[in-house]
Amino acid sequence: MAIGDFSGFDDRTFAFLIGLSAHNDKAWFEAHRDAYEAHYVGAAKSFVQTVGPRLADISPGVRFEARINGSISRINRDVRFSKDKRPYKDHLDLWFWHGDKRGWDSPGFFLRLTAETLILGAGMLVFPRDMLGRYRTLVSDPDAAADIRAVLDAVAASGPYRIGDKARKQVPRGLPAMGASGDMLLYDGLGATLEWDNGVARDRGFVDFCLGHWRKCWPVGKWTLDRIWR
Repeated sequence: MAIGDFSGFDDRTFAFLIGLSAHNDKAWFEAHRDAYEAHYVGAAKSFVQTVGPRLADISPGVRFEARINGSISRINRDVRFSKDKRPYKDHLDLWFWHGDKRGWDSPGFFLRLTAETLILGAGMLVFPRDMLGRYRTLVSDPDAAADIRAVLDAVAASGPYRIGDKARKQVPRGLPAMGASGDMLLYDGLGATLEWDNGVARDRGFVDFCLGHWRKCWPVGKWTLDRIWR
């Protein structure tokens, strides 16, 4: 598959993900390294090179790099402090970010492809500590809370999107109780996420599918870009 000429992930990508899910060990991975390079890394690079320039039509400042530790997350897991000692992630994670430094601490567009499902979306799923404080201060103001609530409601109404994940059951101590801010103080990040049958990733129109949903999700990301991250 030529770089920048993406026409869908093929069966060999899914065969690799299915096999890795069933045999998550170094021996299996090394025996299938050629498939990893060609149908996981190679296919991901082609997708990133194809979709990255077009994402600039949605957000001109978006950044991408078609490489491991760029837009393509490492497949190796950090097991040092984890009870789960499986050495590899059994999915493909892609990330398109804003700012000079690649990281999850900026607004962006994400995609996860697993052996069973596709997940994509936009926003900031976890605010760094300083931005979390800024967010809480902002949404404690009734007018700002109404502003982001309108954005979230509009995105939720535009498609089958999950809006954020409430990280808390109660408002943190020292912040105003539920009122004009509604449940906004229960979030530690904001994003809009779509979960879909991964069969669509095989289609020639997969790039357009992703761009269409990213465009609908992006108002949440843009709010975090304009009001929290800047």
